[in-house]
Amino acid sequence: MKRQRCVPGGSARSGRFRSQHLLLGCAVLLAATSVSVAAADEGPGRQRLGVTRTAPPSPRADRVGVLLDAGRRHFCTASVVHSPRHDLVVTAAHCVDGGGAVWFAPGYRDGRAPHGVWKVRDVFYDDAWADGADEDHDLAFAVLESDGEGRGVEDVVGANAFGAGADALGTGRPVGDGAGVVTVVGYPDARQTPLACTNRPTLHSPTQQRIDCPGFTGGTSGSPWLDRSGAVVGVIGGYEEGGATADVSYSVVLGRDAGRLYRTVMAQ
Repeated sequence: MKRQRCVPGGSARSGRFRSQHLLLGCAVLLAATSVSVAAADEGPGRQRLGVTRTAPPSPRADRVGVLLDAGRRHFCTASVVHSPRHDLVVTAAHCVDGGGAVWFAPGYRDGRAPHGVWKVRDVFYDDAWADGADEDHDLAFAVLESDGEGRGVEDVVGANAFGAGADALGTGRPVGDGAGVVTVVGYPDARQTPLACTNRPTLHSPTQQRIDCPGFTGGTSGSPWLDRSGAVVGVIGGYEEGGATADVSYSVVLGRDAGRLYRTVMAQ
């Protein structure tokens, strides 16, 4: 389980973010592991597959950030995806189903939030997660408040496409990239800088995909899987809430249900 957050018990609500007090002081779920750091230039075509490195600052990396609790501790990862109101991030449902005030800091690095801290206003996930925490539906979208100048987060850092559809089901590769190469970017809780790893995911089941990348410990739940075009084709979560070890991560296959949820949020 790769999240690093304790949340109150009780049923979750699909479609609305509920304000509750967070239970702070969570125990570390996964200890930090050694990470092989490669060259810092970005781009999956130039990276050794399956090697985790520190992600350098870049416009694409700035669209990925941390989710912060009321104590301003980061516990999960999220990333900006395109929406008409320029106010949307995608993450894992298990990161945001417990209520309580949450903020998003894109491009977070060395304890600083260079692009501001954006408060989560609403959270959306589907009924299958709300009713039974179905691991095949461990996906959520968070709507952010605008900043003091009326801008959305997408106006500040840009946004990735959300690459959901039906084509991934049964193909053994994620949607959006025919070569099946993706780059995962996320924030372990033990680090103040993001990690990145490029590899080819494989199908774990008809509804789950997995990727071998070392060092993705607690806090990396919600990390986007980006194809060569920069589209989000996976999010760490799903099976075992993203994985029980630091070396293997999972995502739900972003198929019909994910596409339907995204369209529902876009229409709000």
